[in-house]
Amino acid sequence: MLTESDLSALLITLQLASITTLILLVVGTPLAWWLARSTWRFKFLVEAIVALPLVLPPTVLGFYLLIALGAHGPIGAFSQLITGRPLAFTFAGLVIGSVFYSLPFVVQPLQHAFAAIGRRPLEVAATLRAAPLDRFFSIIVPLARPGFLTAAVLGFAHTVGEFGVVLMIGGNIPDETQVLSIAIYDHVEALEYTQAHWLSGGLLILSFLMLLTVYGVNRRFSAVTS
Repeated sequence: MLTESDLSALLITLQLASITTLILLVVGTPLAWWLARSTWRFKFLVEAIVALPLVLPPTVLGFYLLIALGAHGPIGAFSQLITGRPLAFTFAGLVIGSVFYSLPFVVQPLQHAFAAIGRRPLEVAATLRAAPLDRFFSIIVPLARPGFLTAAVLGFAHTVGEFGVVLMIGGNIPDETQVLSIAIYDHVEALEYTQAHWLSGGLLILSFLMLLTVYGVNRRFSAVTS
């Protein structure tokens, strides 16, 4: 059965994944839109930076984020000046690290969805004198709905499964920075396999159901639009 510490880790994980996904959708949508539409010759540099967490070892990213968020880092020093403490080993620090680590899992699906729509729908809307924001929210967003769903699910699931980055930035502080992946590791290290099975099995089922939702909705959307 789950312990009180496990339930706390579950709550922290769900909060972290929800906040991170929301931030990434807000930040990633205009970035993905720009990447899908821009003709800047050096756009590939931005794409490489966005995709870097896909190939960079999580501990490497976590280490440099720890330096930046620590008391002597630029972000951590500013936070300490304002709030009295750096961002390392705090929930806010976990959110910042998760945003960086899960960025490509939100931006890339949105970029592909925007690129697949093409320019024709916007050109037609422009001839009808629709404002740019009106065109985006009334035409692009509905057509890119599967991309938004995929981005949200992948961003959420990837944040839930984080280990290396959150361990480097947040450590393993119960009721503050201990997430499910770290709790599972603690149980395995203590040979508490029953608790590890409960947590791992729950994450396995959750991940599978989220992927089923993505593939099911995308298939239905493709059938409707084809």
